[in-house]
Amino acid sequence: MAEHTTNYQSTFIEVSEDCPIDHGAEPPIAENLSIAALHYRLLSERPYGLTSDDVLFETHALRKGIDADDAEARAEFFSKGQTCLRSSPLSKRYGWGTHHDAEGRVALVPRDSEEYASLAADPSLAHARAMRSSRAQ
Repeated sequence: MAEHTTNYQSTFIEVSEDCPIDHGAEPPIAENLSIAALHYRLLSERPYGLTSDDVLFETHALRKGIDADDAEARAEFFSKGQTCLRSSPLSKRYGWGTHHDAEGRVALVPRDSEEYASLAADPSLAHARAMRSSRAQ
């Protein structure tokens, strides 16, 4: 089985062009198993501790009630292409950029921070925008 990856290295993913807020906001806790809430929890608890693949698989595992350390389930999950963190609600709706370091580990960066402005202007990083929530008019 070929394994696909969603990992980026030395990349900054900026919030989508149509993100409705100008700051990083925590997704509602009431939506405990929402993708946004799980991504936020995993990334805020372990900045630069997980890769994009780790975040996506752990989110899948938590929602499906499977063991996040199950190598066979992980291989099955990545045997098909998966959407990357550019499609995460955190960057589309909640105002969070994601910085992927040289090893592919990810940290959240609030849109209204000095760190965000610095990373967005850093020519040594690859840059991408999160996907839009709606089609361009």
